[in-house]
Amino acid sequence: MLAAVAGLGFAAVNLPGFARFRFALGRPAETQRRLLRAYLERNRETAFGREHGFARLRSYEDFAAAVPPRSYDELEPWVLRAARGEPRVLSADAVLRLEPTSGSTRAAKWIPYTAGLQAELRRAVAPWLCDLVRREPGLALGRAYWSVSPAAGFAPTPPEGTVVPVGFEDDTAYLGGLAQRLAAATLAVPSTVRHVADVESFRYVTLLFLLQARDLALVSVWHPSFLTLLLEALPRHFERLVADLRAGTLGPPEALPASVAAPLQARLRPAPRRAAEIARAGPLDVAAIWPRLRVVSAWAEAHAALPAAQLRRRLGSRVRIEPKGLLATEACVSIPWGERRVLAVRSHLFELEQADGRLVPAERAEDGGEYAVVVTTAGGLWRYRMHDRVRVRGFVGRAPALEFLGKQDHVCDRRGEKLHEAFVAAALGPLLAAAGARFALLAPEEDERGCGYTLFVELEASPGPSVGLALEAEAALCANPHYAHARRLGQLRALGLFVVARGGEEAWLRRATADGRRAGDVKPLLLSPRDDWAGLLEGRRPR
Repeated sequence: MLAAVAGLGFAAVNLPGFARFRFALGRPAETQRRLLRAYLERNRETAFGREHGFARLRSYEDFAAAVPPRSYDELEPWVLRAARGEPRVLSADAVLRLEPTSGSTRAAKWIPYTAGLQAELRRAVAPWLCDLVRREPGLALGRAYWSVSPAAGFAPTPPEGTVVPVGFEDDTAYLGGLAQRLAAATLAVPSTVRHVADVESFRYVTLLFLLQARDLALVSVWHPSFLTLLLEALPRHFERLVADLRAGTLGPPEALPASVAAPLQARLRPAPRRAAEIARAGPLDVAAIWPRLRVVSAWAEAHAALPAAQLRRRLGSRVRIEPKGLLATEACVSIPWGERRVLAVRSHLFELEQADGRLVPAERAEDGGEYAVVVTTAGGLWRYRMHDRVRVRGFVGRAPALEFLGKQDHVCDRRGEKLHEAFVAAALGPLLAAAGARFALLAPEEDERGCGYTLFVELEASPGPSVGLALEAEAALCANPHYAHARRLGQLRALGLFVVARGGEEAWLRRATADGRRAGDVKPLLLSPRDDWAGLLEGRRPR
């Protein structure tokens, strides 16, 4: 009942934001110019504003001429000054937190969070959730699971001299204020679960709290394989989980420290009737275990399409997967709106970079055009290159709807082939989907014979993929003239095939988080620059 009341309150709090966003969709240019004027006025006396002459800027054209677009590396010196306690560097607002993120180009970037940035994120979350509840009213009356990643291995060292607190406890903390408190009251799994270091125990404890929540209605994760792997752990621990649920106890595979176990145990109560219901349902029937679950929000575009399709089959027809918008630690670019993902016009200032390097305001985007996203936020990221590529898929009102294509900078180039993540996903995606792939990865391999690419594939059903799949994939990759040229010159060997026997996603995720990144921060990619996957994956090479 508490969760239902909090859910209704959360929806009510977000209604004004929903109305303002819907109004803004018809007026994106005016909305964006108003944001820019507010940025310049509020931040004219910051160190960044003084250096770039904010006081004399009057228009978007003035702003574009005075402030060059920058990557994180170019903004980092300013971020470090703020991290060391210097006030009013990038933003007039105080920096509340530094949130680490990995992205695809470096081990750790440090994103400054301010009250203004949290307000901008709320202006994206409010319309999305209200639109979602409008389409699925039962979501407001049930509990939700917002994924938290285990803290194991994720402890990037803050920049030297940092005095600003580092990291948020859970996803709701990004919102701040009343919205955070109401959202937290609807959670089926407490945020303290993130302190369970052992990954298998983390999954066990998460499942125990999820099984306790018969009214689970919404699940929000990032990578769809996060939820797939969680559900695959259910049969392994089913009897033990049912026993813990019945008795109200906590018995994960690895014993937890008292400081972690005590607050979790305090949230558990004996539930014999619920335990009996789950025992009758068995570990595979998602609909019987969670009869009110209707929506799973997850990445489902570009390189996430294959794992999303696998998760869709696992969940069954009654649960809908809603593809997430383009949301990063730095900014929220688009939100789900009906069946499309529309630009979050009230959240930040957006520009789109064309193939020739010129930047245009987002409201001037052309249908079908492909762009890289550049964003300015209240947190102090000024004309920040996100290195995300999008395609415009029509308009909602006058605001562009966006399809995420992949990372702009994720390129493999061993022999001049210049394979880009977005190209590889588009070229191989249909072939892998038709083959029933549950996991796939393209990566280079080098030995005494030279260099070539290998397609690592795990299928839903046996027999494994045939050499014919490698031939089709090779032909698709040769649509890239650089790859085809390298093949013709013999600089690259023919594409190889490696049949993954089992556990491909788990091995990939384990490797992706081994350098300290959180599972929730890792973006799913079909192309990897690493050349040691054959030693990390279990399987064989067909003749």
